Amino acid sequence: MRTSIATVCVSGTLTEKLNAVARAGFDGVEIFEQDLLASPLTPEQIRARATDLGLELFLYQPMRDVEGLPAEAFARSMRRAEHKFRVMRRLGTDTVLVCSNVSPQACDDDALAAAHLRELAELAEEYGIRVAYEALAWGRHVNTYEHAWRIVEAADHPALGVCLDSFHILARGCDPAGFAAIPGEKIFFVQLADAPLMGMDILQWSRHHRCFPGQGDFDLAKFVRSVVRSGYDGPLSLEVFNDVFRQADSGRTAIDAMRSLIALQEAAGVRELPAAIAPTGIAFVELVTMDTEPVTLMLRALGFSRTGKHLSKPVDLWEQGAARVLVNTEPATGGSGPHLAAVGLESPDPGAAAKRAESLGAPVLPRRRARTDVLLETVAAPDGTELFFCASGRQDLPDWLDDFAAVADPPSHSGPVTGVDHVALTQPWHQYDEALLFYRSVIGLRPHGGIDVPDPYGLRRGRAVSNGDHSVRIALSIDPAPGASHRASQHIALATDDIVGAARRIGDAGHVLPVPDNYYDDLAARHVFGPGELRTYRELGILYDCDERGQFRHFYTTTVGDVFFEIVQRDDGYAGFGEQSAHVRLTTQHARSGSRGRS
Repeated sequence: MRTSIATVCVSGTLTEKLNAVARAGFDGVEIFEQDLLASPLTPEQIRARATDLGLELFLYQPMRDVEGLPAEAFARSMRRAEHKFRVMRRLGTDTVLVCSNVSPQACDDDALAAAHLRELAELAEEYGIRVAYEALAWGRHVNTYEHAWRIVEAADHPALGVCLDSFHILARGCDPAGFAAIPGEKIFFVQLADAPLMGMDILQWSRHHRCFPGQGDFDLAKFVRSVVRSGYDGPLSLEVFNDVFRQADSGRTAIDAMRSLIALQEAAGVRELPAAIAPTGIAFVELVTMDTEPVTLMLRALGFSRTGKHLSKPVDLWEQGAARVLVNTEPATGGSGPHLAAVGLESPDPGAAAKRAESLGAPVLPRRRARTDVLLETVAAPDGTELFFCASGRQDLPDWLDDFAAVADPPSHSGPVTGVDHVALTQPWHQYDEALLFYRSVIGLRPHGGIDVPDPYGLRRGRAVSNGDHSVRIALSIDPAPGASHRASQHIALATDDIVGAARRIGDAGHVLPVPDNYYDDLAARHVFGPGELRTYRELGILYDCDERGQFRHFYTTTVGDVFFEIVQRDDGYAGFGEQSAHVRLTTQHARSGSRGRS
């Protein structure tokens, strides 16, 4: 099906919007009236520009408050409509969106509304234009698609049909199965938006919190399947209003939008893509730093041993249990402070995973490599973190570990770490929804429920994604601190089966983040512990949480550059991330950093 997006979805001038939309690969656009009015280009010039870019102008919108008005007000609406029809003919677009009336003057009279819409359609037909009538969720008298269709059906004019908008329909809890009652040829246009489920005024919800498909909680796949079954064969168009997209880079937003629409078509069964190849584990995490000493001291304290050196690059391999950390000192990879730059994802089929990524607008990154280096497919997440599709220890696929020569460094004493539990990535505020969609659609991970964690400077919004058996977990969040670097809260959570032994070892080296006594006083009030258990936690800086499935004990290291470690012990199927104590960690880190922008 053809793809479209409303110009209101992206930032910039109308010309910038059209350029961004065309580069992202859309077939066409809805021209939002305010974008036209603010443009210095004539309608003819806009039409020519769209044609040059390969874009069709599918829709002009919105026309408001037309039907069900007193005679004098309706006459004014018709004069306004005729002017818009002339503009549309100059633009070369043949469909106009008419929203259900919200005016206090509107009458609750379906027969009058039908008569007015028929008269409007008769005028539109003279200009070669069709009228797509849409029920706004907050319409004064018409606020469901079923009601809008009854009026259109009563008006009975070939130039009059309905526009089905997923937000207006799903926000009111209406069932898309009812589309079957509408002939496909009478569905003139389809608009799509997702949204998080929120208990708030529906108009404010619509204006500020719509998002692209896959970034919210609506069942848009069912919506699209119902539209297709009705016989509709027109464009699927995105119409999203929120405060983030209006401020974000138009090019990134358009690519994110196209990715969401492609993934939605796949989910609805109307488009085939290379199959999603969910990762099966974390092969490695990569730290970049020009000063290796602080990182080396931390890794040795954690029990890691330096086991390999890259054959052609200044990269060292550190291992413990199933956990691997790469330390990269290549100057071209970033600044001097240690930060988390890349994650290696174990993949059953790295090549197929890369094809999937490319089909969703995430092309494989070019990388400098020696002729003998193993070729690793790599894509960039929205925050710039590089994701490698890897195969470790496979006989049938190139093994990235073959790029490392063994080193003779003396190993550390046997450490407490068994593997990587999860990776936590803090996102730029305007890329959080984009990141969620990326990991869901491109990487093939499943989202968990969202959370809000108190932070010294606001609420930290967060959501985790994981594969089916939770061997890959990535926790995404937004740092609310003003001017914060999104890398400031990135950390690596390492698994252990001996949290007390790990805390003693790392605490003796002076690397455990201290925890206030008040936290443990509260724990005593909320939980029942065995003899001496809470005293041990207090002494060692261990935090505690539990759910209906099990317990979670964890502690944090001090921060090195822009990264820190968390040591965790999950017992009996605990599924969370210690959210109940996250605010203690955040507050302590902010206090120790002495800066609002670091955590």
